[in-house]
Amino acid sequence: MKLNRDARIYVAGHLGLAGSAIWRELAREGFTHLIGRSHAELDLLDSGHVRSFFQAERPEYVFIAAAKVGGIHANNSQPASFLYENLQIQNNLIHMAYLSGVKKLLFLGSSCIYPRLAPQPMKEEYLLTGPLEPTNQWYAVAKIAGIKLCQAYRRQFGCNFISVMPTNLYGPRDNYNLETSHVLPALIRKFHEAKVTGQKSVPCWGTGAPLREFLYAEDLGRACLFLMESYDEEQFINVGSGSEISVKELAATVQRVVGFEGKILWDTSKPDGAPRKLMDSSRLFALGWKPQTVLETGIRLAYEDFLSSFSTRSSSSPARVQPQPLDS
Repeated sequence: MKLNRDARIYVAGHLGLAGSAIWRELAREGFTHLIGRSHAELDLLDSGHVRSFFQAERPEYVFIAAAKVGGIHANNSQPASFLYENLQIQNNLIHMAYLSGVKKLLFLGSSCIYPRLAPQPMKEEYLLTGPLEPTNQWYAVAKIAGIKLCQAYRRQFGCNFISVMPTNLYGPRDNYNLETSHVLPALIRKFHEAKVTGQKSVPCWGTGAPLREFLYAEDLGRACLFLMESYDEEQFINVGSGSEISVKELAATVQRVVGFEGKILWDTSKPDGAPRKLMDSSRLFALGWKPQTVLETGIRLAYEDFLSSFSTRSSSSPARVQPQPLDS
């Protein structure tokens, strides 16, 4: 079902990594009535504010890319915030979408919903078949609740609410704050700052052995519009690149792209996280969608975005990055 190009479409979290990619894809495809609100304009933790927004704007379609996100350190140090805030955000958005008669809603989850030791690659049916990765279980539990809430509203009220599980994302508007960022943007910033300050080595967490899958954000934007127009099932669906790389190989690739000539020092006292995370995206691929951006090309584009975003800032001072309390 093709969406009318003048449909009222709300992208929750449109300033973050995933949400901005969805927004750009919608704009590229000619949609003319896009609705977005910053955190300052709309507090998604406040149910009254969310209710008033939906009553005023009456969106026909909703993409939920809003979430409190972060890497291992942030998840470990803020478990209550990650669980409470993500539950509150998605509960408010999904419930108000139902009450206001939204035609279709797409909820973005995360690959961390799968058990820590799930068989690889991870199929959708592996959800809830084993313990979660302890370092991000709070975020994962909230995302699982979001999936189940969408399914519950489908069953009880007939809502066309679908859920999409992206793999690790990177690209424009990524979070480069070393306290809260994920591995790839953290590596970009670390190697860049080491290069411009003349450091001889860069410390990296863990052993470098874990295997990870990455998807360029623009590919996710394309996938989300594709699924909004072509997928209507209760079962959530994976969105990945279909390939994986070790964190050690990833670091070497980022080092090469950035042009840092020093050494990488692996701090094995720090946690690795899950040993392997590769999603099975065969259901999506069978529908006719495939990613377009190979990893090294995507990293080069991400580094260009990093340079344009931080070109006026001193690399020796704390980065004033765009905070991401409301993006996946």
